[in-house]
Amino acid sequence: MTTAFEVLQPGLLTTVQDRGRTGSQKYGVPVSGAVDETALRLGNLLVGNPPEAAGLEITALGPTLRFHAERVIALTGAETRAELDGAPVQHWTSLGVRAGQVLSIGPSARGLRCYLTIAGGVDVPVVLGSRATNLVAGFGGYQGRALAAGDVLATGAAAPAEALTGRTVPQRWRPRFESPLTVRVVLGPQADAFTAEGLETFLSSPFQVTQQTDRMGCRLDGPIIAHRGPADILSDWIPPGAVQVPGNGKPIILLADRQTTGGYTKIATAIMPDLARVAQCRPGDGIRFQAVGPEAAAGIVTAFEAALAALVLEGVGMDPWVELAAVGEVPGAIPVESVSSPMGTGGESAVPSRDAVRAPLPALVVRVLVTEGAEVAAGQPLLVLEAMKMEQQVLAPRSGRIQAVRVKAGDTPGAGAMLLTFEPQA
Repeated sequence: MTTAFEVLQPGLLTTVQDRGRTGSQKYGVPVSGAVDETALRLGNLLVGNPPEAAGLEITALGPTLRFHAERVIALTGAETRAELDGAPVQHWTSLGVRAGQVLSIGPSARGLRCYLTIAGGVDVPVVLGSRATNLVAGFGGYQGRALAAGDVLATGAAAPAEALTGRTVPQRWRPRFESPLTVRVVLGPQADAFTAEGLETFLSSPFQVTQQTDRMGCRLDGPIIAHRGPADILSDWIPPGAVQVPGNGKPIILLADRQTTGGYTKIATAIMPDLARVAQCRPGDGIRFQAVGPEAAAGIVTAFEAALAALVLEGVGMDPWVELAAVGEVPGAIPVESVSSPMGTGGESAVPSRDAVRAPLPALVVRVLVTEGAEVAAGQPLLVLEAMKMEQQVLAPRSGRIQAVRVKAGDTPGAGAMLLTFEPQA
């Protein structure tokens, strides 16, 4: 075990996850593990780890990490703006990092969950056969919680870096992030608890991912799915991908942190390869359902697993190292972009240059902490957003003066919406 990296800023929700905690559901212990298991498995393949090795699951807005030892890493899953000492990092490709280098992972541009795998695997204590973090019960992973600034984590032993760098996942294995996404399901086990009209609504209507989505379930909004009678049943087992429909008639696709048993009717169960795609749906994305028979579903899963087992990585012939470069921004701050200004005579700007801070995903503005004209220091909190049941401070990436605040408490800006602009300090 070797100290591998330190957390400078944790991002919105960054946890240690592996393929989950099997064998303990009979005791009421959820499986947990990576919500997009496929992305984690491909990441482990890139860095030479066994499929069950633990990595970091990064939700919506990524962390900033300083490495203390030479390691090989890979980013899979959601597309993010990631930089190693200021140089762009290519996703789906293994890359060498040196001691002292800083990896900054920004907001997700497409998809929701990004995975960072590290050669040797993230080494945290094994609890009930797994390193996965159970956030609800507070055990597993790193001290049973999401990562925080100042945490220092270790990795296990790995093959030499030169043998692992520059490998890439073929394009056909990379997600397309479709919206609406078509999710193939097997009807049941309680499909008979719904009216014929309810089943038709489920299979023919578009649904939308809500802000209440989390690691437990992808909650959907849309037309009401009608039950024949009460929505409650005697509690029974909840498989991964089960689609519960509570009394309000709105479906919930159960994910990694789902409870082991539940008392709501389950209209269908998503097949495993499509469940990984559900894991990447952001609030506001669309989902449709398509019924397949049990035999067809088993064939899809069998073919998927066989293809993954036979996957051969490609080499890209790239320099496997990214050299040091100055960053000059606050680690972990939500990235900003320049806002163009009209030009005056002589090629000089008629108004001072401005930077824009945008929402990393659909969110609720909980508090605005600054006013127009205020001077702010690098790292100073500007706003507090709530997304996916979590609050996140938006920090000033550098010093300057607030030029305009575009939102107020209670607003619900969409992904990419401008929150404020400011004039950087010269």
